[in-house]
Amino acid sequence: MPRFLYKAVSPDGEIVEGETQASSRQALIDRLHADGHIPIRAEESRQAPAGGKAGLPDFFRPRRVRREDLLAITRELATLLQAGLPLDRGMSVMLELAPAGPARDLLEEVREKVRGGATLADALAEHQNVFPNYYVGMVRAGEAGGTLEAVLTRLADTLERAEALRENVRAALRYPALVVIMAIVSLMVLMTVVIPEFRPLFEDAGAAMPASTRFVIAVSDFLAAYWWLAALAAVLAVLGLRQYIHTPEGRLRWDAWMIRAPIFGDLATKIEVARFSRTLGTLLSNGVSVLNAMTMTIETLDNRAFAAAAAQAQGRLAKGEGLAEPLAETGVFPGLALQLIRVGEETGRLDAMLLRIADIYDGEVKSAIQKMLSLLVPLVTLGLGILIAGIIGSMISAIMSSYDLPF
Repeated sequence: MPRFLYKAVSPDGEIVEGETQASSRQALIDRLHADGHIPIRAEESRQAPAGGKAGLPDFFRPRRVRREDLLAITRELATLLQAGLPLDRGMSVMLELAPAGPARDLLEEVREKVRGGATLADALAEHQNVFPNYYVGMVRAGEAGGTLEAVLTRLADTLERAEALRENVRAALRYPALVVIMAIVSLMVLMTVVIPEFRPLFEDAGAAMPASTRFVIAVSDFLAAYWWLAALAAVLAVLGLRQYIHTPEGRLRWDAWMIRAPIFGDLATKIEVARFSRTLGTLLSNGVSVLNAMTMTIETLDNRAFAAAAAQAQGRLAKGEGLAEPLAETGVFPGLALQLIRVGEETGRLDAMLLRIADIYDGEVKSAIQKMLSLLVPLVTLGLGILIAGIIGSMISAIMSSYDLPF
């Protein structure tokens, strides 16, 4: 039976931690609940504690607060507040649990602001590089309505879904990226090692080589002698593209191309629709006005072209034109999402309908990832096969010509 490390808060508000055996993590959590404790962390003992990088040298410690840290802070604070601890005491408990690093420093600064009389939202607003505007806005709404723990729980759920979505996309792109890298390596080996071995054969034969063969050998000679120049040109091209994308105009054009690309466009659109719907729905359900919620939501969108379309719709929303029709005229929102938004406006349940749209498109993203993989990998493999077949065909053609053999 595996052993687990756990940390929890007792009914008296004290930290309880230890190591015990349990059939599963969920069984340990259920046992802690049965004993009246509020579990905060529970991991198998062979793993490092969550967030625990205490054994690492300073060089390997994170230099900034990461997304995982923000999720952990939100989830743990919500859990402690639900256990009945006041905000100041809850943050003190979190400081006792947090390892040294940027997240702990951030918690300490926020706690001191709260102790000095500031609201939690005001304290968080001073760290906009960590806490986005929609996060601060929801916390402010939760404090005003006396539902801070519920708001933090929703925020944690939203952050967790966003991180899961991001990880799904990253995981989906790893295999195609590996295929592309292996294709490039294979081509380099073929052009710089294999093809030069045929050159003496053609020189001894003295026959005029076909144009395709001369081209392949010329490219091979260039790569063999100046491979470093080709690599440098590729690196400079990538850096130049990244520099261009970091400009406002370049980022807008790149993102506009991304949502219209043949393979990636459908996936990029669904990711943004899911993010837009979940953020806007969560804000509306917590009492944030629709215009303020739209402003906060637009800032969370990664795709600048999609954000520009949403901002265009926001301008018409401010004139009282509703949300569904302005979004429809942007041409970037899919029909299903627009129909559901229209239904939400007609029934007065726009927040619930937006959250439903987010759930639908989270599932659609997973399907789109599978579809992309099913198309991308074979296309890359087919392209590599055609290219290698062309190179080998040109060499065989030259060999046949050298010995006057029919081809």
